[in-house]
Amino acid sequence: MTITCFIQYRIDPFQFDAFKQYAANWGRIIPRCGGDLLGYFMPHEGTNDVGWGLIAFDSLASYESYRAKLKSDPEGQANFEMAQSRRFILREQRTFVQVVDGTFRVAPTTLEAQT
Repeated sequence: MTITCFIQYRIDPFQFDAFKQYAANWGRIIPRCGGDLLGYFMPHEGTNDVGWGLIAFDSLASYESYRAKLKSDPEGQANFEMAQSRRFILREQRTFVQVVDGTFRVAPTTLEAQT
């Protein structure tokens, strides 16, 4: 079973560039530390102060191993420190979710294929 860490960020809407750089940095760091980075997302239209990050793991044990590696990764530490010093993340919430079988990355089908 794969679990996904769904991170919701409340971000300063006047610091989009800082959040974008923060997310881009994770694109190098997270895979190196053992996470399957599904992506970081930021506002395009509508609400202007929410961003998301999605990282998949084989298990909670894999997540714990990833967290230990992340804490000792120099680039990871620098990215956390940059976020703290620039204060563009106002709040962060983590939720762990699992996919409902038969609902993720389902290929389109035609009515003929269903009969």
